[in-house]
Amino acid sequence: MGMNMVWTGEIVLALVPVVVFSALGWLRRELTPARLAHPDGSDPVLPTPQHLRIPTHNDRCLFAQWLPQAHPKQTLGTAVLMHGWGGNGSQLMPAARVLHEQGWNVLLPDARSHGLSDQDTFSSLPRFAEDLDAALNWVLVHEAASRQPVVMLGHSLGAAAAILCASRRQDVSAVVSVSAFAHPEQVMRRWLAEYHIPFWPLGWAVNRYIEHVIGHRFDDIAPVCRIGLIPCPVLLVHGNRDNIVPLECAVRLRDAASKATLLEAAGGHESFDAPEILYQRVSQWLLRHSGACGRLNQTDDVRCPR
Repeated sequence: MGMNMVWTGEIVLALVPVVVFSALGWLRRELTPARLAHPDGSDPVLPTPQHLRIPTHNDRCLFAQWLPQAHPKQTLGTAVLMHGWGGNGSQLMPAARVLHEQGWNVLLPDARSHGLSDQDTFSSLPRFAEDLDAALNWVLVHEAASRQPVVMLGHSLGAAAAILCASRRQDVSAVVSVSAFAHPEQVMRRWLAEYHIPFWPLGWAVNRYIEHVIGHRFDDIAPVCRIGLIPCPVLLVHGNRDNIVPLECAVRLRDAASKATLLEAAGGHESFDAPEILYQRVSQWLLRHSGACGRLNQTDDVRCPR
């Protein structure tokens, strides 16, 4: 009987590496987004976008849709819009449509491993922020002569990336965060709960493994820890029925930054009840807070809100 116990123990020890390896493989697969295809055909309101390839980190390139204004002298500036996890730039066409109509150039990049951009080994909040940096740098080079404001709008993970990106730059005039979470640890806790994985010790170990893979501690990249470092105004847009990222996250973000404003909207995480009206309000906020109105001549056909 003693010998059988020894054999059983040896078998269990031999299986531990196999179980761990399989579990980590499953985790990586679960954290790799499926690609969402862009819709066929162009937007009926917007002009046909120009398709770009923008270099980013790890020798990869981003696919991006570029919607410049037809009359550069009446352009307010450029808005860079970043989608969320598993999405692509076309998902933000409702916002792009309103902003372009208002007078902004609009750039819609696909993050790495999303849409039509190059595949990379994994996706993460820091990598989304790197791709936003690449898109902003392209705008700053392409539009260098105009000296117009550059603003960012991101949704969900793209919003968290916009906060992280803006906290490290001085050349962004305003940030609009749509449905951002406050801290990735909370996001992972909710995700683990869906699989009935107890946080201690398994969930805790999973989070530490993810930190190891992405090369950043959650506390160092969390929106609630970074938003106070952003030098420009921030608008936090959040749905009052968001059951993926609760409204409480937006309240925490607002309270963590003196330059943040919260705009609560009717809707959920992925969509709002009246998106056109909402993004018109966002556009008006950008006009007031990005410095776009200050650079326009009185003869320009743009109405700046008081």
